[in-house]
Amino acid sequence: MKSWLVAFVLAISFFTGPAVAQQAGDDLAWVQIEAHPSLRVAQDRARLYAGTLDDVNGFALDGNWYAIVLGPYTRPDAERVLQVYRAGRQIPQDSFLAYSRNFGQQYWPVGADVLNTGAVTSPLAQPAEDQAAAPEATPAETPTNDTTTVAVADTPATQPVIQEPDETPAEARASERLLTVEERMGIQVALQAAGFYDSGIDGAFGAGTRNSMGNWQFANGFDATGVLTRGQRKLLMDQYNAPLISVGMAPYTDAKAGIRMDLPLKEVAFSRYEPPFAHFDATGDLGARVLLISQPGDQATLFGLYDIMQTLEIVPLNGPRERGSNSFTLAGQNAQIVSYTQAELQGGQIKGFTLIWPIGDEARRTRVLAAMRASFARTDGVLDPAAGADTEQNIDLVSGLEVRRPRLSRTGFYVDPKGSIVTTAEAVQNCTRITIDHDHQAQVVATDDALGVSVLRPTDPLAPISVARFSEGAPRLQSDITVSGYSYEGVLGAPTLTFGTLADIKGLSGEPDVQRLALNALPGDAGGPVIDLSGGVVGMLLPPPGGNRQLPENVSLAADSAALRGVLQRAGLAPEDSTGRGTIPPDEMNRLASGMTVLVSCWD
Repeated sequence: MKSWLVAFVLAISFFTGPAVAQQAGDDLAWVQIEAHPSLRVAQDRARLYAGTLDDVNGFALDGNWYAIVLGPYTRPDAERVLQVYRAGRQIPQDSFLAYSRNFGQQYWPVGADVLNTGAVTSPLAQPAEDQAAAPEATPAETPTNDTTTVAVADTPATQPVIQEPDETPAEARASERLLTVEERMGIQVALQAAGFYDSGIDGAFGAGTRNSMGNWQFANGFDATGVLTRGQRKLLMDQYNAPLISVGMAPYTDAKAGIRMDLPLKEVAFSRYEPPFAHFDATGDLGARVLLISQPGDQATLFGLYDIMQTLEIVPLNGPRERGSNSFTLAGQNAQIVSYTQAELQGGQIKGFTLIWPIGDEARRTRVLAAMRASFARTDGVLDPAAGADTEQNIDLVSGLEVRRPRLSRTGFYVDPKGSIVTTAEAVQNCTRITIDHDHQAQVVATDDALGVSVLRPTDPLAPISVARFSEGAPRLQSDITVSGYSYEGVLGAPTLTFGTLADIKGLSGEPDVQRLALNALPGDAGGPVIDLSGGVVGMLLPPPGGNRQLPENVSLAADSAALRGVLQRAGLAPEDSTGRGTIPPDEMNRLASGMTVLVSCWD
């Protein structure tokens, strides 16, 4: 069955004339310009039309076809759009009016849902009295479409004509014989991308390739001969390259960075050098970004770059990482972006690139990334590391790129030689990832919600410098205590000691497992050990109570050592007892506290 007949049957099955539309109460109309059996082809074609026309939308049809339409308009506006655009050859001559009831799920633009939003203002809107004078379209072939659709409007549907080939079968075979192996492989790749070919890419046009060519011809309104003409090969490759055309992929050479490659120049433009990066910032609504990587160095420099890149916001945590002796790749994805980085060390120079692309546009991103990787080439030149000396300095930036920050950081401390940690439950709630001192991952193994305490176990065993030893007896009231904590949530890189006294061995409401401290703590200190003068741990600092209640600055609360022992024992740990009896020197206190205290960070 010819493709026009398939489309005709679909149209008769799923579209009705104006009289039925009025009976159904339809007051909106659309201009259907194409329909494809391949979703990928339909998406590419919709993207191309959206570059030149307003109000482009795409909807699924019954029978696994995908329509490209303009609208929604009022019926008079839709008729005028159909007439004017057909006359100007901006849309196919067999475009027609369609109605919302014929459409299923919207596939273009991604995430849109405009079926029930009401009519939009037509770009060709004119007074009603002028509409009668609008010229009738003269049938002509549009150069932008080779796909057959069916006209269904105010007049009975007319039977479309199959597209006339530009070459006879004999001429097509003769021109096909002139193709190089690379060109033949390119045709197979394009057929594969369009969903018509699933065999090997070898450049040999056997029965499988011929069959896929015929299927593609059938779907695009041509006689299914199995031999593509020059024009059909061009259309196939235009369809395949539509994602690249839409973003303006073109060769680009950066002499300073010593890199030549294809870039999506409709979406990004050079912004600045901040070694080791050449920044290409977004210029369009898509929000894509590109970095060229260029710096002198050795393997240690490469490995350092690998570590630094993973601390940046543009490299999400969720994704594969691979590092070899002279190269690395990083891929990451979150709710907003997909990121890919590659870099390689050759001849004392590290060069590569990063592509940052918005989520939800995977088909186009994949094509753009493949083109960038295939075209990447080194040229003479490398960025001077000293050239960025006059750029903005900020500890939250690396060469102009924002460093990934945890959502929350608090304090914890080691409670056994294997690196188990106790901290405040607040620090580890709803975390995608928990780290210890930013370098080691950990998991929650136990939580006491009533007390507000959690126990963590590192993913890989650690060897703490010192481990908390818990005092056995209740401390004396008004005795001196010290809290070790990351008061500024890791900014200083080491814990801070805050001094105070034990004000009460009960909580504000008489809780027996809570202590009240006369101590001015900061939020980052929560989870830190409360240490007596002998070096024994007598408690763990708790965060301030929530709600509308705010304590005075010099009032803090802590879970006492007996309650902590119970939490640890229920988690299968055996806390050590303090053997200290006398006062230890300040230097010893600092060494002991710093050795057991860790920064606990919660990451989204």
